[in-house]
Amino acid sequence: MIKLIAGDFTLDAAQGDQPRRSISGTAVPYNVPAIVSDGTAVIFRPGSLPVTGKAPRLFMYHDASQPVGVVTERVDTEQGMMFTAKISATTLGNDALVMASDGTIDQVSVGVNPTKFSYDDEGTMVIEEASWMELSLVPIGAFGDMANIATVAASIPQEPEEISTIETEVQEQEQPMSEVTAPAVEATIPTAPIFAQAQREFILPTAGEFMAAYHIGGDTFKNMNAAVSEYSASKRTALQAAAGDVLTSDTPGLLPIPVLGPLVQDLNFLRPVVEAVGARAYPDGGRSKTFIRPTITTHTSVATQSTELSAVSATTMVIASNSVSKTTLAGQVSLSSQDISFTSPEAMGLILNDLMGEYMITSDNLAADNLLAAANSSGVWDGTVTDLLKSVYDAANDVSSGRNWLPTHMFVSVDVWAQLGQLIGTDGRPVFPLLANGLSGMNALGSQSAASWNGNPLGLQLVVDSNFAAKTMIITRVGQGQGDAYEFYESIQGLLSVDTPSTLGKTMSFHGYVSTFAAISGMIRKITQA
Repeated sequence: MIKLIAGDFTLDAAQGDQPRRSISGTAVPYNVPAIVSDGTAVIFRPGSLPVTGKAPRLFMYHDASQPVGVVTERVDTEQGMMFTAKISATTLGNDALVMASDGTIDQVSVGVNPTKFSYDDEGTMVIEEASWMELSLVPIGAFGDMANIATVAASIPQEPEEISTIETEVQEQEQPMSEVTAPAVEATIPTAPIFAQAQREFILPTAGEFMAAYHIGGDTFKNMNAAVSEYSASKRTALQAAAGDVLTSDTPGLLPIPVLGPLVQDLNFLRPVVEAVGARAYPDGGRSKTFIRPTITTHTSVATQSTELSAVSATTMVIASNSVSKTTLAGQVSLSSQDISFTSPEAMGLILNDLMGEYMITSDNLAADNLLAAANSSGVWDGTVTDLLKSVYDAANDVSSGRNWLPTHMFVSVDVWAQLGQLIGTDGRPVFPLLANGLSGMNALGSQSAASWNGNPLGLQLVVDSNFAAKTMIITRVGQGQGDAYEFYESIQGLLSVDTPSTLGKTMSFHGYVSTFAAISGMIRKITQA
């Protein structure tokens, strides 16, 4: 849980006949960086703290064994989270009000559990959402005047002399006060024991606490710096006696290990085949293990009537009932709690991204393999420019003949893409010199398109995929909604996770269901190589 000290506050008094025991002010300012006690830099975004749900408790020093009240009102503003908290009418609550009155404690601190956060380029934790667990009264702040308690409405059992003293001090500050009337209960005011306690030995601040004071500046840093100097002077004799050369090799545990930039990624999580074909939703919400994809195997017929009243053409339509099954693609990984907590950048996020990326690659590989398996041969390419044009047009003819559907895509493996780019014409110029979203030509054929019955077959949309086997070239029609020869279905189920307390671990898995269907196999044509 993050415990972030907010700021200071001023004193006010009870109003009217109904004395109040409350404090109010700013719990956390938004978009203001601060350093928590462990050295972590954090920023709270607007709306990151809840205004509904269980009210945060009010503690002393973030100590759950010292409750003194409860937060009764939360107001979210653009500047920060405003609050009002009620102080309990207990001995500990009275002590808190006394210390607030005499300035011993003049600041508040929030205790939150971040539930949605990220890290910026400087390594600062940016909190978008958090559970607000508690608010504490503390003596040292991290936000300075930007987050403070505006008022303390106090009704504390006091002896008359002490009440009069407080009134006088407050009047000198020109703050309106009303007389506090309450029975004197001397035993509830631990004033004497507080002043009688021996001063505790100064404890050197952590690096995070020192940096927090440095960013606040002013008296906060001045006082901390003075305390550190005084402590160093008191220990100087012992330090000088133990003086010696200290190198970085002597203090490896103190050296930070910076992490530069994001994780180096050697895989590009793309799905060229799936993107070209398009992922379709399963029918009926995908609740069945298989589904039926109907296709026409025999069409009706229309012909010229030979003579009047003679029988006209009559052919029964036959529709095939094609059963399509689902394939489950899944992967899992187990992480230790230590790996989740201690790594930077966060190991769990990196591993989950990689797991989902591997799902993308595997699903595209299945789509590529099944597309190639469903293809029918339309000839052999001998590697020359002339034969390439003949082979592609032969395949386009096989796609279109008797169907009137034009091919739209050419799917190739990476090695074939490289071959196409290196083809040289009889004039010594590259046939297809521009390699971008598709292959374009500088020669006359480059201005034509296979999608208009004639022209350059490489006007087809070129899809290059490393998941294809070597020497793959497929010409077909996909992604048009009508006349598609090949279909891809998918239902991504997402992430599942389970904690294992006995081993302090977490197991996570990612899975989805996919199916492919060669709707018109005669329109899926492949060209092999000699």
